Amino acid sequence: MAQPGFDPEKTISDRSIGTITRAEELAYELRIEEVMTRIVVALTPDMRMSDVLEKFRQFRISGAPVLDSEGALVGIISMMDLINGLVVGDLDALVHKYMTLNLITVKGSDPVVEALKKFVGTNVGRLPVLDANDKLIGILTKGDISRGLLDALKKDYQVEEIRRYRARHLFEDIESDRTSLILRYAIHVNDFNRGGAASSNIKRALLRLGANPQIARRVGIAIYEAEMNLIIHTTAGGTIRVEIEPHQISIDAYDDGPGIKDIEQALKAGFSTATEEIRELGFGAGMGLVNISRCVDSMKLESVWGKGTRLRLKILLQPLENLGEGYSANKGA
Repeated sequence: MAQPGFDPEKTISDRSIGTITRAEELAYELRIEEVMTRIVVALTPDMRMSDVLEKFRQFRISGAPVLDSEGALVGIISMMDLINGLVVGDLDALVHKYMTLNLITVKGSDPVVEALKKFVGTNVGRLPVLDANDKLIGILTKGDISRGLLDALKKDYQVEEIRRYRARHLFEDIESDRTSLILRYAIHVNDFNRGGAASSNIKRALLRLGANPQIARRVGIAIYEAEMNLIIHTTAGGTIRVEIEPHQISIDAYDDGPGIKDIEQALKAGFSTATEEIRELGFGAGMGLVNISRCVDSMKLESVWGKGTRLRLKILLQPLENLGEGYSANKGA
């Protein structure tokens, strides 16, 4: 069922939101290539602006990518560019005179949330989507994201419900003074293709154990951000360790370098040490720790410059949220 309060221009970094909705969670799960428009109306630099007017009218679009003779993306033309040409009666001008050259793009393998961050941080109405070889494979608009999220919300999860039922009794069937399930994931530096895999696996495990979906969403987003920090900022990657107990979930993300010089500054919204290359890929906006803090009950960041960093997180479970001890997956989603 659609989330009536979801606004695609409001990213997870908005700390005024009190809870994590399913739509927000999907923004971390879905890949851009799953929601983008694949059939693209493309223009060339030597077309006239009058041709642009006709294309926009024919296909009912308000913008289009511009490709050179070899199919490489060289610009983008928008309705505003067309209006600027109309105002001065310059429809005989060539597209390359009015097209935007400073392109903001996304990768098809990126999660949708990275596109949302770009939409919020810029005034663009569409984002060209590139593959690993920087070839154009689609166009993404805010409308595409909304439709993609709505389609995902309608999917049937009956098979997953059966798996949850089977796993939910894990803690109930084991007798011990203190029972816990420990999950470990090795995160590799610059492994953007697998970014988010650990968080998705952990969230799925929690749901199968009978976790409240809201708890699973909070854990999933916190681990996604921690995972991306390991991918972006470490020297050789790191490890995420999750200990699941009936009454709490403890998360430990650690690495061997390079460490953080100023922890207080690192905790500020927007602060990032990501390289320009990483920023060009669409990551390193400096909101990771802020997003984590709003999802957990406690957060402790420890770091020694030149040696490594450790991020300790904890989410406490209320009596009705206890895994395998009173929570039923049928009680609300």
